[in-house]
Amino acid sequence: MGNCEHMLVTTDHEPLTPEGCQECLERGMRWVHLRKCLECGHIGCCDSSPGKHATAHFKETGHPVVRSFEPGEDWRWCFVDQRLGQTVS
Repeated sequence: MGNCEHMLVTTDHEPLTPEGCQECLERGMRWVHLRKCLECGHIGCCDSSPGKHATAHFKETGHPVVRSFEPGEDWRWCFVDQRLGQTVS
């Protein structure tokens, strides 16, 4: 596990929908785990969820890094470099 350049320069915006996945909430869907886009604060569901909205957000926007939005989890994922890293304080 290590950081890539995308993780080092990404800021951490306030969550747009802190109550859950934005698209799932809009469509009445359920999710498994949540991910937060560090570039814009979008909350999306993980790839184990039916909607896979965090990945869809990356494909639509190109925003490279998400962090877990689950309590007690402290990691980031870079879609571009396919790398897992620690949250930068």
